[in-house]
Amino acid sequence: MMLRIAIVSLAALFAACETPVPQRATWTPGKRITNPQPADMEKAASTGSQAVGRPAPPFSLLDHTGKPVSLADYRGKWLVLYFYPQNDTPGCVCQATKFTGLLTQYRYMNADVLGVSPDTVKNHKYFREKYSLGITLLSDPQHQAMTHYGAWANVQLGGEVTGRVIRSTYLIDPAGRIAWHWPEVIPKGHADRVKAKLTELAKRS
Repeated sequence: MMLRIAIVSLAALFAACETPVPQRATWTPGKRITNPQPADMEKAASTGSQAVGRPAPPFSLLDHTGKPVSLADYRGKWLVLYFYPQNDTPGCVCQATKFTGLLTQYRYMNADVLGVSPDTVKNHKYFREKYSLGITLLSDPQHQAMTHYGAWANVQLGGEVTGRVIRSTYLIDPAGRIAWHWPEVIPKGHADRVKAKLTELAKRS
C-alpha cells in the first residue's frame, strides 16, 4: 500500500538545531499569522494528513549492521519511523542526536525509534559512530519504503526529473496502524514534540 501525502514546504525554514526559533506567533483577524512557531507549523501540516488510522505499509530494510529490520519486528510496541535526506547534514544530525538523547524515555513508554535515509549501511555505521547515536538507522537506497510512505518525491529541475526525500515522521501504534503523521518536519525540537504526542496518544489507548 502506498500512502499519497500532500506536501507543504515548511521545514526548509528551520533546517538545523541551531536555527533561531521565531518569536511567539501573533494573529489579527483578517491577516495572516506572523512569526509562526515550529510546533504550529508542524501541526498545520499534520492536520491535512490522511494517513492517520491506516495500516502502516510493511517494510524490510538493512540497518547499520547489515541486519534486516522489518515493521513486523515492532508489533506490540509504539514505533517512531522518521525519514530524512542525508547523514551528516545539519538538520539530520539535529534529529538523530535529539532522538538519541530521548531514547531512554521513549523506551520507557514502550516505543522505539527508526531513522530511514538513502544512505548506505556503511555510511550509517560511520554516522552512528561519529555522533555516538543510539537509534537504529535503516538504509533505503532504492527508496522503496520512502515511496510507500510518501517520503520520496520526483521533482523537475531544469528540464530533468530528480528525486528528493521528504523529511517526515510517522508514529505507529502497537497494532501496526499510523497513530500520527508529521508530513513536514522542523528538526529543532521535533523529537520533543513527537514524545509529547506519544505521551498523549498512549494515555488514550
